[in-house]
Amino acid sequence: MLLVGALALALLPFSQAPALAAKLIADIDLSNQTMVVKQNGVVKYRWPVSTGRKGYSTPTGSYSAKWLSRYHRSRKYNNAWMHYAVFYHGGYAIHATRDTKRLGRPASHGCVRLAPEHAAKFFSMVERNGKRNTRIVVKH
Repeated sequence: MLLVGALALALLPFSQAPALAAKLIADIDLSNQTMVVKQNGVVKYRWPVSTGRKGYSTPTGSYSAKWLSRYHRSRKYNNAWMHYAVFYHGGYAIHATRDTKRLGRPASHGCVRLAPEHAAKFFSMVERNGKRNTRIVVKH
């Protein structure tokens, strides 16, 4: 009986590994101004983004999705349009922009901006996979 208990404890970390791994990952590259979306380890999308322009940074790190807001408006920046917002670090979010001509270069106050159709798609993927199963990784 003791041996069975020890074996069960030894195998516990391996049995939980898939549950702890993110099913949906958004890899944001600040240098290239791109976001690669991976689901279950498979690249599904590669989209241009706009991140923090001069004087406004986009924080780097690895985050989980915290909360979602389909029709969000910024209280901080003059009621700015932030539809399909996936918040991941304080007031920072991945969200839609109407200023699509600036995608591919820094242009935001620090959030990660996407074309509206891409933001809607990512928002929907986060809803389906769950916030706890979503990882947002921002790197240079």
